[in-house]
Amino acid sequence: MLGWVVTFLIIALIAGILGFGGVAGASIEIAKAIFFIAVVLFIISAVVGVVRGRTRV
Repeated sequence: MLGWVVTFLIIALIAGILGFGGVAGASIEIAKAIFFIAVVLFIISAVVGVVRGRTRV
């Protein structure tokens, strides 16, 4: 998922350099949304892992 963030960030940077403001803005917004979704999923995963704890073998 973070790979998509990097992809959209690169697209936004290239579009910004070439003067395509609309494409750059849209790519930045997509990258930010995917990044925050990834962070939320990480936090949920970490909390669930802590709550479940380690099982004894």
